[in-house]
Order: sequence, then structure tokens, then C-alpha cells
Amino acid sequence: MTVSLVLIVIMAALFACGVYAMLERSLTRVLIGFLLLGNAANLLLLVVMGDPGAAPFYGTEGATSDPLPQALTLTAIVITFAVSAFLLALIYRSWQLGQADTFTDDEADIAVRERALAHEAAMDAEAEFLRDDAVTDFVGVDTAPITVLGSRDFSGIVDDAPSDRPASRRPPADGGDPS
Repeated sequence: MTVSLVLIVIMAALFACGVYAMLERSLTRVLIGFLLLGNAANLLLLVVMGDPGAAPFYGTEGATSDPLPQALTLTAIVITFAVSAFLLALIYRSWQLGQADTFTDDEADIAVRERALAHEAAMDAEAEFLRDDAVTDFVGVDTAPITVLGSRDFSGIVDDAPSDRPASRRPPADGGDPS
């Protein structure tokens, strides 16, 4: 196994463990999962960087390393630090308020979930009655929210835009009678 393959396997394991830990109800496990995902992203950038080389200075001869993955890794470290500090503050506040860092469903959450399931069932029942050939909710002209006016609707509107059709209702240029 080469070094890159070992890093890829470790990165995949960190991603898998991080996602698994973030799916828990405990905020501490969510924080640990987020830190694992951040480290896995840093390993991904390390693998993408390729073979190490000399520093990319002006006038350097030979193979140089790409500075972009290094900059992205530093940015990812800073973002991971900031979000983990925010999560730590949330965990601390949750512990102060409830002496626990787990989330449970309260009555409002259960009511919202039941209302969403009832609405989804009603939408499914309504979908059975709809026609398949209707492409819009506004089937007729009477129910359309926008009325498109053309030159035939008002005599004051002159449509003199260029078109491929022959001009039939354009007024004469001298302002005289069109007939």
C-alpha cells in the first residue's frame, strides 16, 4: 500500500465515522462527528495536493508544490475551529438550561410532524383527482392571474416591432388614413 492509498482509507473511515456520529441526538456526538468530518476534509485536500515539492517561490527550479490545497486546508481548519466553538457554546447553553445535551421531541415538534403527514396524505388524495393532461393550475382565460394585452385589444397600441409576417395594420408614416 502506498502512502496515498493509506490516506484515502483513513479519510474514508473518518468521513464514515463523522457522518455516523452526526446522526445522533447528542450534541457532543454531533460535535465529535463534525470534527471528524473536518479532519477528513483536510486529509482529502492533503491527498489532492499530490507529491510534495519545493516551496513555490519565484525562480525556483524543479518540482514545486501546489499552494492552492495548502490555502484551502488552512481555510478548512479555521472554519472547523469556528463552527466547533459555536457548537461548544450551544452544548454549554443546552447543559445550563436542561442538564442534558440531547434533543427530544416536544409536543410542538410532534404536532408539526403529524400535521405534515396529514397534509401529505391530503395532497396524495388530491393528486388522484387531478387530470394528467393539465400542465398548469390556470386552465382557462378567466382564472389566469395575468392578462396579456396585444395590439388587437386596444386601438391605441401600435405594434411596430419587426417580425417575419407582412405588415397589415401599421399606420402610414405620414400620419394619414391607412385605407
